[in-house]
Amino acid sequence: MKSRTIGIVVMVIGIIMMVYTGFNYVTTERVAKIGPIEINQEKEHQVQWTPILGIILTVGGVLIMISTKKD
Repeated sequence: MKSRTIGIVVMVIGIIMMVYTGFNYVTTERVAKIGPIEINQEKEHQVQWTPILGIILTVGGVLIMISTKKD
């Protein structure tokens, strides 16, 4: 991959991380099983990050693009 392409990818990921500061996902855990009867519980997990991380990635992507020589 060219450095310019890597810079663009890093910059886009940084912009997305500034807009969306996290996400949630749900897992199902078995609480009890008695014969053919199962009791399950859905558990919600959060993944969060600071928007500053997105800013750092965006700036890094721009710096990578600037530092590459034009063909």
